[in-house]
Amino acid sequence: MAVLVGIDEAGYGPLLGPLVVSCAAFRLPTEDLQSDVWQLLNRSVTKTAKRAAGRLLITDSKKAHSKSAGIKHLQRTTLAVCRTLGYSPHTIASLMELLDPPCLPRLRTYPWYVGLESQTLGQDEADIGIAANALVHDLKRQKMAFLGLKSRCLDVAYYNERVEVVRNKSNVLFTETCCLLQEALALDKNEDLQVVVDRQGGRIHYRESLLRMFPGADLSIIRETEQMSSYEMTTQNRRARLHFVVKADARCLPVSLASMVSKYVRELLVKRLNEYFISLCPTLKPTAGYWQDGQRFVKDLKQINPEKMPDKERLIRSR
Repeated sequence: MAVLVGIDEAGYGPLLGPLVVSCAAFRLPTEDLQSDVWQLLNRSVTKTAKRAAGRLLITDSKKAHSKSAGIKHLQRTTLAVCRTLGYSPHTIASLMELLDPPCLPRLRTYPWYVGLESQTLGQDEADIGIAANALVHDLKRQKMAFLGLKSRCLDVAYYNERVEVVRNKSNVLFTETCCLLQEALALDKNEDLQVVVDRQGGRIHYRESLLRMFPGADLSIIRETEQMSSYEMTTQNRRARLHFVVKADARCLPVSLASMVSKYVRELLVKRLNEYFISLCPTLKPTAGYWQDGQRFVKDLKQINPEKMPDKERLIRSR
């Protein structure tokens, strides 16, 4: 048997709201490592919304989230896979307690994140249960198992602190990715481990950065091309293959799932930010937090109600 892990982020470019990096891990027969996992699990999941027919949509989060669908698919998929692990989070706080417990104390220091314990997710319990059961049966049919989800949620103040320490946001993202990679390395050491990461920017060479994060590791380059950078790393008696792949969120199901979970968490928190400031300034238009519209949001907030402007380091992200 082998373990296949996917890692992806949401919110790398925005001016407002958190950066969220997540990983999803599956156990599967070693001979299926190169298989299309969507095809293996085609009774319970799909990568195309139009062909869902009750199945879970697992795809690039940018395709799963739209103005018409909103967060519907992100929520359904995230909560259904949580249910397969025996968890049923009903509030933002309980979801974050499952995905990234250390972030909760930080979030509670923001006025716009007060009350996360009472902020319900509003899911359709029956539908979530049916989708989760279908996935469980499909996994058993293919001799697979879903091992879990983990996230690293970097609220704005913490993100800015990290940028100050490691000098730029690409280093912040890579550091958080490696934290999740470290958790993957701690999984069953008797099984083959393959980790697929959506390529970060245009970077092709990762060896030196990996060795800085994993000092003492034995790391060899398998390939470094325009489409994929692959390495074999041995650390603490654990060997793993790491692949940084262009558009991995469209090519590898665990990466797509990590992408959707990251996007779901970010959308929930950005929604809370909008609700808070609009309650103070009813004429303020909401924002998704991306660079240009984020600037508009901050400018409008200053003009409408300058007395309600919070500490810049807690609202606006460093570049």
